[in-house]
Amino acid sequence: MFEKIVIANRGEIALRIQRACRELGIKTVAVHSDADKNLKHVLLADESVCIGPAPSIDSYLNVPALISAAEVTDSQAIHPGYGFLSENADFAERVEESGFVFIGPSPESIRTMGDKVQAIKAMVKAGVPTVPGSDGALGNDPDKNMRIGQRISYPVIIKASGGGGGRGMRVVRSEASLLNAISVTKTEAGATFDNDEVYMEKFLETPRHIEIQVIADEHGNAVHLGERDCSMQRRHQKVVEEAPAPGISEETRNKIGERCAEACRQIGYRGAGTFEFLYENGEFYFIEMNTRIQVEHPVTEFITGIDLVREQLRVASGLPLSFSQNDIKIKGHAIECRINAEDSKTFLPSPGRIETYHAPGGPGVRVDSHIYSGYSVPPYYDSMIGKLITYGNTRDIAIARMNTALSEMVVQGINTNIALQQDIISDSSFKAGGTNIHYLEKKLGL
Repeated sequence: MFEKIVIANRGEIALRIQRACRELGIKTVAVHSDADKNLKHVLLADESVCIGPAPSIDSYLNVPALISAAEVTDSQAIHPGYGFLSENADFAERVEESGFVFIGPSPESIRTMGDKVQAIKAMVKAGVPTVPGSDGALGNDPDKNMRIGQRISYPVIIKASGGGGGRGMRVVRSEASLLNAISVTKTEAGATFDNDEVYMEKFLETPRHIEIQVIADEHGNAVHLGERDCSMQRRHQKVVEEAPAPGISEETRNKIGERCAEACRQIGYRGAGTFEFLYENGEFYFIEMNTRIQVEHPVTEFITGIDLVREQLRVASGLPLSFSQNDIKIKGHAIECRINAEDSKTFLPSPGRIETYHAPGGPGVRVDSHIYSGYSVPPYYDSMIGKLITYGNTRDIAIARMNTALSEMVVQGINTNIALQQDIISDSSFKAGGTNIHYLEKKLGL
């Protein structure tokens, strides 16, 4: 096991990693920008290193500074968390070339799964169901592209191979609009992602967003830990997540989960990862894989009893998984609400000083947050200031506990989206389960 690692992130995920390290007896080095010197995990770390000014490009995305921090502190590994450089294959490669362990997949795996076209090819080979599409990048032959559109049938969606996070996509509802959409998306993709390769898929009108959590080691072991429903979204950003997904049978879960685990074995995947699917009319369609720990990992931890970050650290140190597929038992239900520093109606960010903070508690309540009374939320980063997670033996109990926890949570001095979360949790369609990815935006009139 490692003796000391660098946590190359900030906020709640940095604190989450630090807690796992403490349980394993690993010392932590907190890197931080000028704006983040008072972050909770920085104050609690064994060592801290300032890596630059507030803007991310000068600090959390500053690869030489991160490598230097590991060097000057005699650390052995770097944990990227999520966001920032967590899915950057070049960064993972630089970490390994510098003699440190990247706590995540190999650079090769990140590249393969980060390129949507290559990822789809890998999934087809592994037997993972994919959305009907062009089966590769679109060429420059307009007649061929028109035939592909006819074969798939409209509506279709044009996607950038290097895109993600809801960017680099364009829905096409008629043949007359296809060629222009391909041209515009290619131009945008080249400018945004430095890769103008695009592909075509069938556009599903009312799908749910369901994802499968996996973890694998370098000894050929790969396990799935069930699914999460992340359909409650706004502008392709998840707002509420839950596990297991309502209406998914154990047989279906095991079938799709094993295909994902087999895909990990085939590509030699190492570490935690998530296969994301659109789910419509009882069918799963692979869309992408996230090669990192997810924001919503706590709901899976609740229903499986597995500490995913602890397991990440073990696997990265060369140890085999501490459990097998037969050890994974799905029990109960968990829900996560993302708590953001933003207005519940306008969604405008609300940085500033938190005058009063009170965390909710009680049975089955977990709060992952780095904030405290007197902490100032900076304007430079993502607006998420915490995650509220509740667990119960049934979904109804988890919902009831979330309602109570949201009513107990106090964050004064800034605006938060707590009121929006209370509205969602009390919504009759959410309570019934199975809402699609467009439901929240329609509810909000967006």
